[in-house]
Amino acid sequence: MNIEHEIQKRRTFAIISHPDAGKTTLTEKLLLFGGAIQTAGAVKSNKIRKSATSDFMDIERQRGISVATSVMTFEYNNLFINILDTPGHKDFAEDTYRTLTAVDSVILVVDSVKGVEEQTEKLMNVCRMRKTPVIIFINKLDREGTRPFELMDELERKLEIKVRPLTWPIGMGRGFKGVYNLHEKNVYLFKPGKTTIEDQRLLINDLDDSVLDEKIGSDAGRLREDVELIEGVYDPFDIGDYLSGIVAPVFFGSALNNFGVRELLETFVAIAPPPKVRETDQRIVEPEEEKFSGFIFKIHANLDPRHRDRIAFLRVCSGKFERDKYFHHVRLNKNLRFNNPYNFMARNKSIIDEAFPGDVIGLYDRNNFKIGDTLTEGESFTFRGIPSFSPEIFKELVNTDPMRSKQLDKGIEQLTDEGVAQLFTQQDGRRKIVGTVGELQFDVIQYRLEHEYGASCRFQSMNYAKACWITSDNPAKLDELTRAKSRHIFYDKDDNPVFFAESQWLLNSAIENFPEVEFHFTSEFKTDSVIVNSGREAI
Repeated sequence: MNIEHEIQKRRTFAIISHPDAGKTTLTEKLLLFGGAIQTAGAVKSNKIRKSATSDFMDIERQRGISVATSVMTFEYNNLFINILDTPGHKDFAEDTYRTLTAVDSVILVVDSVKGVEEQTEKLMNVCRMRKTPVIIFINKLDREGTRPFELMDELERKLEIKVRPLTWPIGMGRGFKGVYNLHEKNVYLFKPGKTTIEDQRLLINDLDDSVLDEKIGSDAGRLREDVELIEGVYDPFDIGDYLSGIVAPVFFGSALNNFGVRELLETFVAIAPPPKVRETDQRIVEPEEEKFSGFIFKIHANLDPRHRDRIAFLRVCSGKFERDKYFHHVRLNKNLRFNNPYNFMARNKSIIDEAFPGDVIGLYDRNNFKIGDTLTEGESFTFRGIPSFSPEIFKELVNTDPMRSKQLDKGIEQLTDEGVAQLFTQQDGRRKIVGTVGELQFDVIQYRLEHEYGASCRFQSMNYAKACWITSDNPAKLDELTRAKSRHIFYDKDDNPVFFAESQWLLNSAIENFPEVEFHFTSEFKTDSVIVNSGREAI
């Protein structure tokens, strides 16, 4: 099988947004248009609320938010498409940022009513730093929102990227009548209330066609004026600028009503990049290389609670992954074989025999993996750019049912391996501290500990502002610090010392008083010749 042919067939992308912009609904509708599902799952009414296909955890269905990245794969127009639907809530941003390392492009969803929101800007910052190609989908055009030209200006100003509309709305809210495809020179008229794909659409091939005036009345004149202004203000769309992360093409529509999704999907498969080169600590890895390599960017315990499974999600970067073949685990320096690798449609999974660059596969994990681990066919290198953050909120884990201590210990170990929180211990492991970047993560952890592990606990707030890993080329100075500040010293899951500061002033004081000790704000660093790495690197 020609590996270059397989690589050109792959499109791997993430859908990102601020919460409630319609990201998960758009994911579903892309699957619907791609033939991967037959009916939409995100149907809401006063009597019925079906959960979205990509939200598979119980707590997600209860709260109506995504708290974990979902991986979905389907074929469309002879292409193999991998969608990674990410959490929108800021408390789970680390999972989203980490997912962005595993994709080659991004679709960014913006609510036409609310415009560019805080989390949208943060996500775009990550894309811009990584020069990830971005397509923007302006959603909820069936509601009254910001005028399109104002939205274009806001996108460029707040997201710091040039934009180029490829479709344009005809009206908005109750007056929303469709979109004009500037790329194909076609008009598609809107029919609200559709939950399945329309078999036929009224297609008008010429903007000057009198049929347009018959169908949309006075809006036809406004559309012609808008299109003339667009072509005068914006440069012609350049695929090279898009692939370089300089320009973001913009589409308008209503994901809930399946409108504008076809245009988005068709353009995406035409312009989105196939798998790209990846940087390691040793060299650049080309996807066309003969030998396999890939990295773990996500771990999920109890994907199927009935089987207590633990799945590590791997992005294939080069060569071909083969079932039952031995691969080299770089960090552990040992070879592993995988009998049942999977691909996914949210919770549903199927066994695969092979995978190629761009593919995301699930590997059954017997506690061998950490986020950021690299698999190769023998070469020792580690892929770079898997983000991690020093926690911002710290709480002590208190066991409220001593009879279930083993379940609690196992649960907190496995859940913190997933990367949504970090675990620190003190007093020979008897005192456990959980650090996160958001309050909601504690609710999720407590819920999952109870419902997936049968463990009961509560979280007690702690007055710490910052946690830093500490190292030194002078072991005596490091020992001096750990003894002098013993009350503030904890240890991570790899037994690396971590200094907890109650304020920025106390942290600065410690840095000044112990100049031979290094304070690290990410979990990747070196001591002597040994890499001390929890598998993550700051962006």
